[in-house]
Amino acid sequence: MKYLSSLALSALVVLSACSGGGKKSDKTQNEPTTMFSGAKGEVKLMTLDPGHFHSALVQKTMYDQVDPVVYVFAPDGEDVKDHLKRIEGFNTRAENPTSWEEKVYTGDDFFEKMISEKPGNVMMTAGNNAKKTDYIYKTIEAGINVLADKPMVITPDKFPMLEKAFQLADEKGVMLYDVMTERHEITTMLQRELSQIPEVFGKLLVGTEENPAITKESVHHFFKYVSGSALKRPAWFFDTEQQGEGIVDVNTHLVDLIQWEAFPEVILSKSDVEIVSAKRWTTDLTPVMFKKVTYLDEYPEYLQKDVDNNVLKVYCNGEINYKLKGIYAKASVIWNFQAPEGAADTHYSIMRGEKCNLVIQQGEKEGYKPKLYIESTSGDIQEFAGSLYNAVEGLSAKYPGISVEKIGDKKWALNIPAEYNVGHEAHFGQVTEKYLKYLAEGKLPEWEVPNMLVKYYTTTEGMKAAMK
Repeated sequence: MKYLSSLALSALVVLSACSGGGKKSDKTQNEPTTMFSGAKGEVKLMTLDPGHFHSALVQKTMYDQVDPVVYVFAPDGEDVKDHLKRIEGFNTRAENPTSWEEKVYTGDDFFEKMISEKPGNVMMTAGNNAKKTDYIYKTIEAGINVLADKPMVITPDKFPMLEKAFQLADEKGVMLYDVMTERHEITTMLQRELSQIPEVFGKLLVGTEENPAITKESVHHFFKYVSGSALKRPAWFFDTEQQGEGIVDVNTHLVDLIQWEAFPEVILSKSDVEIVSAKRWTTDLTPVMFKKVTYLDEYPEYLQKDVDNNVLKVYCNGEINYKLKGIYAKASVIWNFQAPEGAADTHYSIMRGEKCNLVIQQGEKEGYKPKLYIESTSGDIQEFAGSLYNAVEGLSAKYPGISVEKIGDKKWALNIPAEYNVGHEAHFGQVTEKYLKYLAEGKLPEWEVPNMLVKYYTTTEGMKAAMK
C-alpha cells in the first residue's frame, strides 16, 4: 500500500490492513444484511475514491447515528489528499468543529480491499463517474448500503447495470440512494407546496416544446469558492468520458426536481418518458483558465482528444426537452468558467398552472439569491389574491415567518426568512440525515427507487438523442 505521509492530518490514520465490519444478521436474502435502529454510532461509513468535493461535504457535520471513524479507500494521489485536507478543515474550524477520524487505505487494490474487508456498512462515493456505476453494482453485490453522489450513470450503455443494481439491492436487503440536495432548497420546496394548492395554482398545464409546463435551468461555474476557499478541480473533471457530459451530470438534479414537483410521490415508469429533442455544446477553456482551476501547466494526455488550437472544448452544456406523463418539460444546464463579481451558481425555474406561474429567479436583481414569484394568469385578480394570501398563511404553520408581498398588478413575491437559506453545502447534511432515517426505518418511500430509475433513464436517453 501507499502511505500519505506528506499530510500532517491530526485526524488521519493510515491503514496497513482494514479490519472490523458491520454487524451481520441471520436474515433471509430479502432482508437487510445489516439492521439499523437509529442507535448512536451504528452506521460505519466508508468513503470510496473521493475525487469530488461533495464527498467531503457529507462530513461537514456530525451525526449521532454515524461512527466518527470513517474508512477511506482510494488510489494514492491529489484527489484523496485534497479530500483529507477538507475533512481536516472541518475538524479544525473555530466554530462547531467536527471530530472525524479518517482511516485511509491507498493501495492499488483499494476497491477490492474495501469489498473483502468491509470495515463499514455504508459506502459513500463522489468522484470519477466513469467508474461509479461499476462501483455501485459491486458494492451492492457485496451486501453494502450505498449513498452515491449524482450521477449514478453517465452513458446509455451502463443504464441496464444500474437497473440491475437496484434489483440486487432489493434482493440483498440493502439501500441504494443518490444525493439530491436541491430538494432541500427552500424556494423549490415552496414552489412545490404552492403548486399543490388548487385554489392558487389550478392544474399544471400541458405546455408545448417551445413553452414547457415546467422548466428547470441551471448555470454553474468551473472556478468558484467552496467553504471559503478557491475550489481546485481534478483534471479528469474536464474529461466528459470520466465526469460525464452536462446533460447527464448536473441535469440529474433538474430532472429529479421536475419529477418531484410535477408528480410528487407518484410512482413513475420509463414508459412515462418521451424525449422530444436534446442538444449539447461546449465551454471552451484556455490554458490560463485550465491552470487557474486545476493548478496544472498542461492538459493531460487524455484531454488531448478535446483540444483544438490549444483550447480545451468541454461538452458540459446540455438541454433535454421531453414529455413526462404527457406534460412538456425542459431541463438545461450551462457551465461558464467564472461568475461575475458577486454572482454564483444560479437556478431558474417556472411551473405554469391554470391560475398562475410559479417562477424562481436568481439574477442580479435578486442579489443572486433565489426568489420565488407568483404571476397570476387568473381573470379575477381579487379572488386570486385572496386565495394566495390564505394559502401562504396556511403554509406559515409549516414554514413560520413566510409572507407574500404584491410587487405588480398581477405579481407577488414570497418573502422567506433568511434562516431557511442554509446554502448548498448544508443540503448535503440534510440529505444524509434523511438517508440515515430511511436506514433506521428499513426502507425508502415506495416511489423513490422507480423514480430514480426514470430519472437516469431520462438523462441517458436525452444524451443518446443529443448525440444523433
